[in-house]
Amino acid sequence: MNHIATWFEIPVKDMKRAKSFYQTVLNIELKDNKMDGYQMAIFEHEEMAVSGMLILGQDYEPSKTGAVVYFNGGDDLSEPLSRVIEAGGDVVIPKTAIECGYFAQLLDSEGNRVGLYSLA
Repeated sequence: MNHIATWFEIPVKDMKRAKSFYQTVLNIELKDNKMDGYQMAIFEHEEMAVSGMLILGQDYEPSKTGAVVYFNGGDDLSEPLSRVIEAGGDVVIPKTAIECGYFAQLLDSEGNRVGLYSLA
């Protein structure tokens, strides 16, 4: 693998609410899983691609001050951003131009700070 990041785990307090949030904002499906008392929802991904999951369990606490995971915002960042509030989140940094595209940050339904990135 040639990726510096290979996997991420986003802590949640309410799996149903968090899963609904990410499926709505990113327009994707998440696959439920359980292991050793942990509830998980795995982001859809191609084989060997970087991916991750939502996780509910001991020692996992949502945070707006920790590491920030950036998700692909698709062709136009405005589209997923338009679904954040309705899905139960809040836009912290609106769509902002940077040298190599656009980014935004939001608080998800659980209070995690996450980012979105797109070329447009």
